[in-house]
Amino acid sequence: MISAYTGTQIRETEKPLLDKCMGAVLMQRAAYGLANTVVRELRGRGERPYGASVTVLAGKGNNGGDGLFAAAMLAGRGMRTTAVLTAGDAHEAGLAAFRKSGGRAVALTADNVAELAAAAAGTDVVIDAVLGTGAQGGLRGPAAALITALDRTRPGLVIACDIPSGVDADSGEAPGPVLTAGVTVTFGAAKAGLLADPGADYAGRVRVIPIGIEAGLPWPALRRLEAGDLSALLPRPARRAHKYSRGVLGVVAGSGAYPGAAVLACRGALAAGAGMVRYLGPPDVADLVRRSCPEVVCSTGTVADTRVQAWLVGPGLDDSDEQQLQRARDAADSGLPTVADAGALPALPEVLAPQVILTPHAGELAALLQRLGVALDRSAVEASTLGAVRQAAGLTEATVLLKGATTLVASPFQDFYSQAEGTPWIATAGSGDVLAGMIGALLAQLGADVRLFGDRGIDPDERWAAIAAMAASLHGRAGVRASAGGPVTATAIARAVPEVLREL
Repeated sequence: MISAYTGTQIRETEKPLLDKCMGAVLMQRAAYGLANTVVRELRGRGERPYGASVTVLAGKGNNGGDGLFAAAMLAGRGMRTTAVLTAGDAHEAGLAAFRKSGGRAVALTADNVAELAAAAAGTDVVIDAVLGTGAQGGLRGPAAALITALDRTRPGLVIACDIPSGVDADSGEAPGPVLTAGVTVTFGAAKAGLLADPGADYAGRVRVIPIGIEAGLPWPALRRLEAGDLSALLPRPARRAHKYSRGVLGVVAGSGAYPGAAVLACRGALAAGAGMVRYLGPPDVADLVRRSCPEVVCSTGTVADTRVQAWLVGPGLDDSDEQQLQRARDAADSGLPTVADAGALPALPEVLAPQVILTPHAGELAALLQRLGVALDRSAVEASTLGAVRQAAGLTEATVLLKGATTLVASPFQDFYSQAEGTPWIATAGSGDVLAGMIGALLAQLGADVRLFGDRGIDPDERWAAIAAMAASLHGRAGVRASAGGPVTATAIARAVPEVLREL
């Protein structure tokens, strides 16, 4: 499991070591890891480090010091190094070491932005070390102009030092220009802003360099499940399992306008291992579900009369079908784990419960927050995904999964997950219906297994968020497998899920 932290958490963890005058040691460890990453990346691209040219964009703080010390180490390996001092000044010891190694330093001004941007773009490597984890508000002045001009040229290899300059380490927000990195070398632990959009857009691959603070880190601000976590948490039928013991999911989905959503939700649930799926809905939609998924038991009954372990409500619901909407409300009010997607979101009460998982995309989350009195539109949600999902979970007291390039999950207890295993190709009609079915299937199978999560260091009260994150990871992995680098349909994603489960 990847754990990520806010900049404040990192600085507080470092403080006891800084009080012991170990700041220089921490900086040398960070610089060494950064320099080694530059060498490794060049070799991975088939380029010789010796003789390569490197430009470090160095701010005046410790982040700039890390970059300057790393550049000095690279100069010792035979690289040609230039430092652009974005604040006109720089970390004193780092700059001294850089100059002693033979590096050339030039101060950035309003008059030489274009010249220095062109020169940096022509080098083999650009190290972004302008702002670190303590910076807020983004880049300004000549530094902002330099980053804007440089990003426009798309340099060959950009490596960010700790975090891409201008990305908020706590939230991932990026209020100003940011130089897109191919790799971010971050120190001590991943930063939460690297695992949330839009920060993740700029981070590239994230490499964590241990510097000696790791034992003192607190509870993480954000976590990401990896393959090993999925393997340990995924349900495995016991020898004497039967369809009822393997999890029964009730599905309230589909309408005359969107009958396919019910089919796709059921396919997602079946693919993710539900022992049985029971569908409640209009007769014509039930006929389509029955023909497409003969395994599904279809009914026109009520929630109260349907015995299940979990509910999925919402995919393809029409706001004119009051019977379906009432079923959705009854399911959410049943006390059972419930996934609420799409058409169910506006129909549910404002305050819910942790075992209710809401699965909006950015536009739906904006509408939800507006109903709760928070004036955010879709663009504002997309500019601060972590903040928006945090607000939604706190106000609704439900678990909230925000779909996107990076899928974020927040519990009302403020435990967070970030998953990004997918491909842009899975942004296709019906993909979210399949995901909702998968979440529902895992809820039906795992919702009652409190000890399983406790054994993996997950608070049992937070298991709803972990289950949602599991489904998001599986969905992304299935999308990659089904896509194979090209267009994919929601049906193909569902078909790939069992292959991913077998592999894990």
